[in-house]
Amino acid sequence: MKRIVLAAALAFAAISSAHAVRINTLYNTGIGANGSGDTHYSLNAASSDTVIGNTVPVITLDNVWPISPWLANDGVSKWLTPTATQGQSFDASSAGAYTYTLSFDLSGYNASTAAFTGRFAADNDAVIKLNNQVIASGSGFTAWNGFAASSGFQAGVNTLQFVVGNWAQNGGNPTGLRVEFLSSDVTAVPEPSSYAMLLAGLVLVGVVGSRRKQVR
Repeated sequence: MKRIVLAAALAFAAISSAHAVRINTLYNTGIGANGSGDTHYSLNAASSDTVIGNTVPVITLDNVWPISPWLANDGVSKWLTPTATQGQSFDASSAGAYTYTLSFDLSGYNASTAAFTGRFAADNDAVIKLNNQVIASGSGFTAWNGFAASSGFQAGVNTLQFVVGNWAQNGGNPTGLRVEFLSSDVTAVPEPSSYAMLLAGLVLVGVVGSRRKQVR
């Protein structure tokens, strides 16, 4: 009986070592000081009328236009803009595109088990791509849009792109992005020692079962 309990314990330890955990490199926008660059995201700006040299988006100030009408910043996430002048007007005569990219690493995890949910707001609209595959789209800066993925992940580094479109308008035409992750999980790849424990437990169960048959 004690051997059966020990075998079961070994097998359970091996299986439980591969439990799901949070993907801790999925960052909300605006983690950092207001007015500073958000280094979790990179920026590739293609404004139709303004040269933007920086490749790191800027975390907005809380009480400076266009925060209101944009959703108000809070302690969970904040808006990002292409430049430190958050109310700067872009794209007077034709639309611009601003790609915010977040990279996250699943090395040591089983990418096929990964999943996340989140929400975003954008001025004016956004298309979301996971490893170059579209997973969501939406528009609006006064309410949230949802996004999610449970497939399309790959081993190692993954990229999540938020391609923001700023519609043409002559004056008073800022642009920005805000993202919050609501949930995420992925299963760790078991260490070789975990497989060894599982094998040892199965072997022990087999040995105990064989001896019981012989006794009978």
